[in-house]
Amino acid sequence: MLYLIKIDNYSSTPKYQQIFNCIAKGIEDGNIESGEKLPSIPEICSANDIAKKTVEKAYNLLKSKGIIEAIQGKGHYVKATEYKQKRRIFLLFNKLSRHKKIIYDNFVQTLGEDAAVDFYVYHNEFSIFNDLLTKPHHNAVYSHYVIISHFLSSAHKAKDIINQLPKQKLLILDKLVPGISGDFSAVYQNFEKNIFDALKKLEDRLKKYTKINLIFPFDTYQPRDIIWGFQKFCIESNISYHVINDITQEEIHQHEAYITLMDDDLVTLIKKFKNKGYKVGDDVGVISYNENPLKELLLDGITVISTDFEQMGKSAAKQILENTAYHIENPFKVIIRNSL
Repeated sequence: MLYLIKIDNYSSTPKYQQIFNCIAKGIEDGNIESGEKLPSIPEICSANDIAKKTVEKAYNLLKSKGIIEAIQGKGHYVKATEYKQKRRIFLLFNKLSRHKKIIYDNFVQTLGEDAAVDFYVYHNEFSIFNDLLTKPHHNAVYSHYVIISHFLSSAHKAKDIINQLPKQKLLILDKLVPGISGDFSAVYQNFEKNIFDALKKLEDRLKKYTKINLIFPFDTYQPRDIIWGFQKFCIESNISYHVINDITQEEIHQHEAYITLMDDDLVTLIKKFKNKGYKVGDDVGVISYNENPLKELLLDGITVISTDFEQMGKSAAKQILENTAYHIENPFKVIIRNSL
């Protein structure tokens, strides 16, 4: 039975969960029968080069659901063959981050225990994205594909890969991909509208600055829709603006406000403020994308604009549970603090 237990080292799904999913699928497919003895924990460890605690955790999870039982001195045996995972989901993220973890946690929690999630990360690299989605066995295995599509290059090719997937199984997350045909599900950010609306809410505070600077790195995966929304706001509000591609090479100025997309740029910016002796909130203003606990404390509070990552994960899971194919615009929020 060891051949049924396959660990995918490219998957970000915990290995104990992969073992659970393999055995559950073996039962579903009729390859594992009631009363059959499972491989021993040392056998699985040796065959897959994994720790004993990992297999023990998988077997304990199987026991907690009444799927297998342990017989003293004999080993583990299949107890129930009526168990069936209703959904098996291929989840593909562009990177790992605190915000992606919030999406993942809420997605998995809302789906519940009857769903198996195979989780992969392609690190914004199109070649890895392509390899992961063109495995020939996918169409036969997964009930749904949930995909976040952000790339450092070759983004225009993504639609061709995604269009090969069955649209009734497809859910696009975070960013809509132009050129995808058919009826599919989506929970997305409206990047252009979101930054425009957010800056409108902050307009009275921004008016005290002579210029607003958007830090938009050359090598970012962020969509250029953010630039369009930013420019639209500044033009309509008659505020001078500038797009900075490399903050490390940029001279900063008093009485200007800065918007950062990436936390690394926020750190660089703060260092420049300290070197100049500028007081954030008085001499200069700061707005940062995406909330995290440090931004509430840093510099007596950093003003944040952010999509609701918790709701994104929940909305995606609900579309799968309810078998709908809506395009849902995810809510966006503004958290005003002392940096502006």
